[in-house]
Amino acid sequence: MSERVKVKVLLLFGDDAEIVADVPADERGEPARYPAADIAEAVGVAPEELPGRSLTAVVGPDDRLSGWRLA
Repeated sequence: MSERVKVKVLLLFGDDAEIVADVPADERGEPARYPAADIAEAVGVAPEELPGRSLTAVVGPDDRLSGWRLA
């Protein structure tokens, strides 16, 4: 079963977006990188508008995120 979680885009690093759990900073793990263009297309914004955005995503069986939505 998949779960939808809240995440935040920290910044863009080249063509990737750094994603963290949308929880207090002292509770976060290391950022994960995902293609910024894929996320931007899914949520309907330009890639450069992603940093600082709160999103939700589905956690897959391999712990990879997908199904991006604006929170």
